[in-house]
Amino acid sequence: MMTNLFSIFDPSTNIFNLPLNWLSTMIGFLFIPFSFWLIPNRHQMLWNFISIKLHNEFKILLSNNNKSIGSTFIFISLFFFILFNNFLGLFPYIFTSTSHLNMSLSISLTFWLSFMIFGWINNTKHMFIHMIPQGTPPILMPFMVMIETISNIIRPGTLAIRLTANMITGHLLITLLSSMGNTINFYLISILIFMQILLLILESMVAIIQSYVISILSTLYSSEVN
Repeated sequence: MMTNLFSIFDPSTNIFNLPLNWLSTMIGFLFIPFSFWLIPNRHQMLWNFISIKLHNEFKILLSNNNKSIGSTFIFISLFFFILFNNFLGLFPYIFTSTSHLNMSLSISLTFWLSFMIFGWINNTKHMFIHMIPQGTPPILMPFMVMIETISNIIRPGTLAIRLTANMITGHLLITLLSSMGNTINFYLISILIFMQILLLILESMVAIIQSYVISILSTLYSSEVN
């Protein structure tokens, strides 16, 4: 019996005192080498189609800077990594690593720190200019600097909380509805199963949308330091 509703998000569950929950994050890397030896099929064509579309979109967001074109593959990899872990959490008895702040905050904080270090070292003047929007009255400049600084500092937190909250919310709703199965009759169970299927479809769309949002926002943050 589940003693705590949030125990499904507890990464400390172990087998033989080995914390194996986090290993689910790395399962996707096992399939990468095999893709280089497969004959082109529909799955690979779909994967390449998504990669090309994301590359073209990220390239526009990076202001078509020739030095930044290769950077799009970093954000494409980020998209696929988060997408894989989001979908993996929809399977029963598999820990959703992206629903934990250890994972989401590590990703967002790493990207944010790299952007900040690169921007302040290579484009110091541009970083100072970015703190004051064009046309700001002189009397409001100190307040705008404070507001822009605070909004810049909380960016990794907002990215992490957005991803974590969306993953936890859907999983909790599915868990709450499934816990009602032992207390209702056959006809209500049929309705409950139908609702669970709809929720599963919704969670699949949320998994795609959240990975896309995190990748787009990371690309926009990167374009601001160039």
